[in-house]
Amino acid sequence: MKTETDQAQIEHIIQTLKQDLPTLFERDITYDIYSQDILFKDPISRFKGKFNYRIIFWTLRFHGQLFFTELYFDLHDVYQSEENIILADWTVSGTLRLPWKAKIFFNGQSCYRLTDEKLIYEHIDTWDRKPSEILRQFFRKGM
Repeated sequence: MKTETDQAQIEHIIQTLKQDLPTLFERDITYDIYSQDILFKDPISRFKGKFNYRIIFWTLRFHGQLFFTELYFDLHDVYQSEENIILADWTVSGTLRLPWKAKIFFNGQSCYRLTDEKLIYEHIDTWDRKPSEILRQFFRKGM
Protein backbone atom coordinates (compact mmCIF):
# COMPACT_ATOMS: atom_id res chain seq x y z
CA MET A 1 0.00 0.00 0.00
CA LYS A 2 1.39 3.36 -1.06
CA THR A 3 1.55 6.06 1.60
CA GLU A 4 2.00 9.81 1.33
CA THR A 5 5.56 9.37 2.60
CA ASP A 6 6.28 6.77 -0.09
CA GLN A 7 4.97 9.09 -2.80
CA ALA A 8 7.02 11.99 -1.42
CA GLN A 9 10.15 9.81 -1.52
CA ILE A 10 9.38 8.77 -5.11
CA GLU A 11 8.91 12.41 -6.08
CA HIS A 12 12.27 13.21 -4.44
CA ILE A 13 13.93 10.49 -6.54
CA ILE A 14 12.27 11.77 -9.73
CA GLN A 15 13.38 15.34 -9.01
CA THR A 16 16.92 14.18 -8.20
CA LEU A 17 17.13 12.24 -11.47
CA LYS A 18 15.78 15.25 -13.39
CA GLN A 19 18.50 17.38 -11.81
CA ASP A 20 21.39 14.90 -12.11
CA LEU A 21 20.97 13.20 -15.48
CA PRO A 22 21.25 16.18 -17.89
CA THR A 23 24.71 17.03 -16.48
CA LEU A 24 26.09 13.52 -15.83
CA PHE A 25 28.91 14.09 -18.36
CA GLU A 26 29.93 17.28 -16.53
CA ARG A 27 29.54 16.64 -12.80
CA ASP A 28 28.86 13.87 -10.34
CA ILE A 29 25.37 12.67 -9.51
CA THR A 30 23.64 12.33 -6.13
CA TYR A 31 24.15 8.85 -4.65
CA ASP A 32 21.87 8.93 -1.59
CA ILE A 33 18.88 7.71 -3.65
CA TYR A 34 20.62 4.39 -4.45
CA SER A 35 20.94 1.23 -2.35
CA GLN A 36 24.38 -0.09 -1.36
CA ASP A 37 23.94 -3.15 -3.60
CA ILE A 38 22.62 -1.30 -6.68
CA LEU A 39 22.74 -3.35 -9.88
CA PHE A 40 23.55 -1.49 -13.12
CA LYS A 41 23.13 -3.13 -16.50
CA ASP A 42 23.25 -1.79 -20.04
CA PRO A 43 23.88 -3.46 -23.42
CA ILE A 44 27.66 -3.61 -22.81
CA SER A 45 28.20 -3.84 -19.04
CA ARG A 46 26.89 -5.10 -15.73
CA PHE A 47 28.04 -3.94 -12.26
CA LYS A 48 26.83 -4.39 -8.72
CA GLY A 49 27.44 -2.19 -5.68
CA LYS A 50 27.40 1.54 -5.03
CA PHE A 51 31.20 1.85 -5.27
CA ASN A 52 31.17 0.37 -8.80
CA TYR A 53 28.16 2.52 -9.67
CA ARG A 54 30.17 5.62 -8.71
CA ILE A 55 33.04 4.42 -10.92
CA ILE A 56 30.67 4.06 -13.89
CA PHE A 57 29.71 7.73 -13.67
CA TRP A 58 33.31 8.86 -13.11
CA THR A 59 34.31 6.84 -16.20
CA LEU A 60 31.53 8.41 -18.28
CA ARG A 61 32.74 11.90 -17.35
CA PHE A 62 36.41 11.04 -17.90
CA HIS A 63 35.91 9.39 -21.30
CA GLY A 64 33.40 12.03 -22.32
CA GLN A 65 35.96 14.79 -21.81
CA LEU A 66 38.79 12.74 -23.32
CA PHE A 67 37.08 11.54 -26.50
CA PHE A 68 34.45 14.19 -27.27
CA THR A 69 34.50 17.90 -28.10
CA GLU A 70 30.75 17.99 -27.35
CA LEU A 71 28.69 15.42 -25.46
CA TYR A 72 25.07 15.77 -24.36
CA PHE A 73 22.64 13.74 -22.30
CA ASP A 74 19.23 15.13 -23.25
CA LEU A 75 16.63 14.03 -20.73
CA HIS A 76 13.14 13.89 -22.27
CA ASP A 77 11.07 12.59 -19.37
CA VAL A 78 11.27 10.98 -15.93
CA TYR A 79 8.12 9.38 -14.62
CA GLN A 80 6.71 6.71 -12.35
CA SER A 81 5.35 3.86 -14.51
CA GLU A 82 4.41 1.45 -11.72
CA GLU A 83 4.42 1.53 -7.93
CA ASN A 84 8.17 0.85 -7.55
CA ILE A 85 9.42 1.65 -11.06
CA ILE A 86 10.68 4.97 -12.44
CA LEU A 87 11.50 5.37 -16.14
CA ALA A 88 13.71 7.98 -17.78
CA ASP A 89 13.73 8.57 -21.56
CA TRP A 90 16.85 10.20 -22.99
CA THR A 91 19.15 10.81 -25.95
CA VAL A 92 22.95 10.86 -26.02
CA SER A 93 24.58 12.90 -28.77
CA GLY A 94 28.01 14.32 -29.35
CA THR A 95 30.98 15.02 -31.57
CA LEU A 96 34.04 12.83 -31.30
CA ARG A 97 37.49 14.38 -30.97
CA LEU A 98 38.54 13.05 -34.39
CA PRO A 99 39.76 14.89 -37.50
CA TRP A 100 36.55 13.93 -39.32
CA LYS A 101 34.38 15.10 -36.37
CA ALA A 102 32.25 11.96 -36.24
CA LYS A 103 28.86 12.35 -34.58
CA ILE A 104 27.33 9.94 -32.10
CA PHE A 105 23.61 9.67 -31.47
CA PHE A 106 21.33 7.14 -29.78
CA ASN A 107 18.17 7.08 -27.71
CA GLY A 108 17.67 5.11 -24.56
CA GLN A 109 15.55 4.41 -21.55
CA SER A 110 16.61 3.85 -17.95
CA CYS A 111 14.44 1.69 -15.75
CA TYR A 112 14.95 2.26 -12.02
CA ARG A 113 13.46 -0.27 -9.59
CA LEU A 114 12.88 0.77 -5.99
CA THR A 115 13.14 -1.12 -2.72
CA ASP A 116 10.31 -0.94 -0.19
CA GLU A 117 12.44 1.72 1.54
CA LYS A 118 12.30 3.76 -1.71
CA LEU A 119 15.94 3.44 -2.73
CA ILE A 120 16.97 2.52 -6.27
CA TYR A 121 18.33 -1.05 -6.23
CA GLU A 122 18.37 -1.67 -10.00
CA HIS A 123 19.20 0.59 -12.96
CA ILE A 124 18.74 -1.09 -16.36
CA ASP A 125 19.47 0.88 -19.55
CA THR A 126 18.15 -0.10 -22.96
CA TRP A 127 19.25 1.55 -26.20
CA ASP A 128 17.44 2.00 -29.52
CA ARG A 129 20.29 0.36 -31.44
CA LYS A 130 22.99 -2.24 -30.93
CA PRO A 131 26.38 -1.21 -29.49
CA SER A 132 28.04 -2.21 -32.79
CA GLU A 133 25.78 0.23 -34.65
CA ILE A 134 26.74 3.02 -32.24
CA LEU A 135 30.44 2.17 -32.68
CA ARG A 136 30.07 2.40 -36.48
CA GLN A 137 29.06 6.06 -36.01
CA PHE A 138 32.66 6.73 -34.93
CA PHE A 139 33.85 6.08 -38.47
CA ARG A 140 31.32 8.22 -40.33
CA LYS A 141 32.16 11.78 -41.17
CA GLY A 142 30.25 14.35 -39.10
CA MET A 143 28.10 17.09 -40.57
